[in-house]
Amino acid sequence: VNSIFRKKAFAKNKCPEGDFVYAREKLAKEETDMAQTIQECLDYLAAARESVEELSLAADREEQLKQDENRLKKALDTEKKQMSDAVGTTVKKRREELNSSYDTEISKAQDLLKKARARREKARNQGVKERIAEETSELHEYNKELLGNMKAKFREHHAPSWCRSRLYYSLYMPRWAKEFLGLLIFIALFFLVLPFGIYAALPQHKTLYLALIYVADIVIVGGIYMWIGNHTKLQYAECLKEGRRILDQMHANDKKIKVITGTIRKDRNESLYDLEKYDDEIARLTQELNEVAAKKKEALNTFETVTKNILQDEIEHGHREKIAELEHEYEDVKRQLQLTTAEVKARRLTLTDQYGSHLGKEFLDPFKLQDLSNILQQGRASNISEAIGVYQEDERKH
Repeated sequence: VNSIFRKKAFAKNKCPEGDFVYAREKLAKEETDMAQTIQECLDYLAAARESVEELSLAADREEQLKQDENRLKKALDTEKKQMSDAVGTTVKKRREELNSSYDTEISKAQDLLKKARARREKARNQGVKERIAEETSELHEYNKELLGNMKAKFREHHAPSWCRSRLYYSLYMPRWAKEFLGLLIFIALFFLVLPFGIYAALPQHKTLYLALIYVADIVIVGGIYMWIGNHTKLQYAECLKEGRRILDQMHANDKKIKVITGTIRKDRNESLYDLEKYDDEIARLTQELNEVAAKKKEALNTFETVTKNILQDEIEHGHREKIAELEHEYEDVKRQLQLTTAEVKARRLTLTDQYGSHLGKEFLDPFKLQDLSNILQQGRASNISEAIGVYQEDERKH
């Protein structure tokens, strides 16, 4: 440096020896100041790189803590759900078993009670039948006597046995609704169903055929009907009149029997049928059924108020230790995450305030900061701005 200044001074003949010494001292001072400035820039970049790396480590730690928090939260929720499901399943199963046990006993008691009531009803029906038979026995005997007299009367007059049948009196001497109904059925059968049945069986269907069938039916069936009626009524008139009177009396007796039977069946007084033993059995079975139902209600109430809580405590005891451990780990990680998040926020703000405004967001990277330091150390730049310019120039060239 001295030789350079000397040559310049003597070449121009403008620098005496004293000025030369002053220039040399000034140049030395500038070189010292430049060296100090470069060192300060290197220290500044090193501090920035250290701050960036510390922020990166804190951010990585924050991300890991977030993952740990999510993992522990899921594990804690899963453990709590397993505990809740175990409690619900066990309680439901025990309740159903308790219900089933008592329902079985109640079903048995109901079956016994049903059978006892059926036996009582059977005994009552038998008593009613016996009472009806007893109270209508005279009328039944009277009807038998009338029927015997009717048979004797017809034998006396040598009348055919079918002339004293109810069918004969329905066809030729009807008086009661049932007998008129029998006559209508006879007419419908022989003068409606029979002709149309024959007509339907013919291979050809013509109106003339149907008319001929009706004429033949009226002549044959009607003729037979009229001949039997005229023959029997003329020959056995007195006997038939007596038979009609006897049948009317039997009909009146049958009506009385129906009235008595209906009255007995409607009678609510059951003291005549000796049903006390059945009533005692039904009362005993009813009491047993009520006692079982009451025990079931009491057992269910005890289960809901006591047993259920005991089962819940027993099941939760097996999960409580693990849940407490997970909760402790979760709260610890959550607290660490809060602290780390605050640290990351503070470091990011510090980095932006101290270095971002000078370096820019692009160079807040440890590798780029190292490249800037290398540029300064190589003497390619005397400050950070120049180093950034050299770096960008190198990037464009590449």
